[in-house]
Amino acid sequence: MPRWKALPEELDPQVKEFASQLRRLVDRSGLSIAAVADRTGYSKTSWERYLNGRLLAPKGAIVALAEVTGTNAFHLTTMWELAERAWSRAEMRHDMTMEAIQISQARAALGEFGPAPAGTANSGAGGRTGVPTDPGGRDLEPRDQSYLPTRSEPGHRGPAARQPSPGQGASGQAGPGRGSAGRGGSGRGGGKHKVTMFLVGLVGALLVIAAAVLLTDLGGDGGDAKAASRTPSATPTTSSPQLPAGVKCSGKDCTGQDPETMGCGGQFAKTVSSATVGNALVEVRYSKTCQAAWARITRAAPGDTVQISAGGEGAQNGLVNADNDAYTPMTAVTGPADAKACATLKTGGKGCTAPQ
Repeated sequence: MPRWKALPEELDPQVKEFASQLRRLVDRSGLSIAAVADRTGYSKTSWERYLNGRLLAPKGAIVALAEVTGTNAFHLTTMWELAERAWSRAEMRHDMTMEAIQISQARAALGEFGPAPAGTANSGAGGRTGVPTDPGGRDLEPRDQSYLPTRSEPGHRGPAARQPSPGQGASGQAGPGRGSAGRGGSGRGGGKHKVTMFLVGLVGALLVIAAAVLLTDLGGDGGDAKAASRTPSATPTTSSPQLPAGVKCSGKDCTGQDPETMGCGGQFAKTVSSATVGNALVEVRYSKTCQAAWARITRAAPGDTVQISAGGEGAQNGLVNADNDAYTPMTAVTGPADAKACATLKTGGKGCTAPQ
């Protein structure tokens, strides 16, 4: 069964080439994805996404991978920059496509409610939608006797309602003195409604003005004094250093902690000294950000151990497992020269790093 899945067909060629290059680096190093995650400080799930083309690795992860695999970081980041531009272009094309789809869907939905044909609606005269009317606003089709009048149809109760009333002529037009208040709502009832709405608006405007004046008075001379009284008298402490995002400890707080879990590895760590013991490579890893160091051993055999010590601090130990590498918990240091890493092989060999 192949180690890698096929990269998605829709990937940009530049991104696909970059993901393939990352796979080759991991294969050449002989590391598992879990080991890459341990050494770079980025999770196993994240590396699976980076290496399978589902997500573009951040620049920090690329720099960390270059260090872990012994690759020239400058060349690898140059390829990453090209892939990052291609990824951004692909995302922009995707966003534009989705926007075009949404616009098409909106236009199609709005097209279902086109303008109604002329003469099919007469809500102002109390008629029904789709029923033709004469110039006087009356229905020309007979209504069913069970049709109930609405508020805009005060006198409709069947065919008898179309007989001329005493105030109308034979043509059905309103006679003198009636106007159109009975049907169109523009008579005295409509005038009262407009007056009421005007008064309500006027009262609302006066209330807003009164509230603004009241708030201005309250925020006058006493505003500065109140603001001063709310100012804390104690200044914030600056004893704890400001740590970058993802870094969770510094100095003595890091002693005994896992460097990858606390965010001290990856881009925040470097190898400050190393030694070869048998076939194994033992290193002192130092993080200036975390003010801590730890030991790492690679090319080792299961059962080999590695240890980090610094001055009077207690030593921290690590045991090699089936991945043929291991690292120790951290110990606080004042500088990279304070830490020393030692390896003890299962075959009996032993050796330590020398300060540089």
